[in-house]
Amino acid sequence: MSADTDLELISVTKKYGDSVAVDNISIKIPRGSYICLLGPSGCGKSSTLRMIAGHEAITSGDVLLNGKNVTDLAPAKRGTAMMFQSYALFPHLSVTENVGFSLKMKGVDKPTRDASAAKALQLVDMTEFGDRLPAQLSGGQQQRVALARALITDPAILLLDEPLSALDPFLRLRMRSELKRLQRSLGISFVHVTHSQDEALALADIVIVMNNGEIEQAGPAVEIFNAPKTEFVARFMGGHNVIKDGLNDLAIRADKIKITSTKTDDATGVEAVVQDIEYLGTSFSVTARREDGTDLNVTVPDAAFSSHAIEIGQTVFLNWTPGDTHHLSNP
Repeated sequence: MSADTDLELISVTKKYGDSVAVDNISIKIPRGSYICLLGPSGCGKSSTLRMIAGHEAITSGDVLLNGKNVTDLAPAKRGTAMMFQSYALFPHLSVTENVGFSLKMKGVDKPTRDASAAKALQLVDMTEFGDRLPAQLSGGQQQRVALARALITDPAILLLDEPLSALDPFLRLRMRSELKRLQRSLGISFVHVTHSQDEALALADIVIVMNNGEIEQAGPAVEIFNAPKTEFVARFMGGHNVIKDGLNDLAIRADKIKITSTKTDDATGVEAVVQDIEYLGTSFSVTARREDGTDLNVTVPDAAFSSHAIEIGQTVFLNWTPGDTHHLSNP
């Protein structure tokens, strides 16, 4: 394990009886990075996170943290902290007591743990709420308390299991920014499990897309979106069309396709019939069906849509430049 790597998973597998939840995955996480494990329900992302934390036993393989093999260590011995989806705050304890609870279990005296709790609450902008009970807090405030409780142990890596899923959309956007700001200021690695493509793209330095217990693709967020390697990644990330070209699969972004009344000379295009139109605010999403029955989605800027109105049932040409497509691995 190199000096610039915080975490490494080596051929890690998790089985529940005969069912394989995580299938022989290997990951290297650069020091001080924000990582998102992304995928649909049941893809193995939460099981992977829990194995890193030590809350799930590994069937086979190894977990290395800062060059140390922690595969058989208890969670408290690993140098990680985990923020759970439910926040799991004690309802009868104050905010300060909740944040300092892990230190209490270690036998730290009250003045010391209260001082540490105050510092952790300051990090998440919750200093003035130290005497309140969890029931007196909003969902976003409870999340901040859970975050402070995880950070009070001064972890080398913070693990987050769907931390934003319980929040309303407006607050989710705000807390997304807060998480990224906090990760940058602390300089430690965050490993964040999510099923939200937007969340992963906005937060992650590296996105790890999982499917059926395996890693489909891992890389920078821009690369994952712009150059998906498999049909699953292209479809799951959204914004792409998958086109069958003989024995090959091609992907093309929806915003790279132009709708015209005729086929242009410098482009590849197909005839299609408009099936559906959705207004998205700054753009329109147009679904058009080709003669072979397959649908393609096209993102049309609102100005372009207004200047050349498109109607359901209209026959159009879908044009794109060949250089805007790229090959996918066959399934």
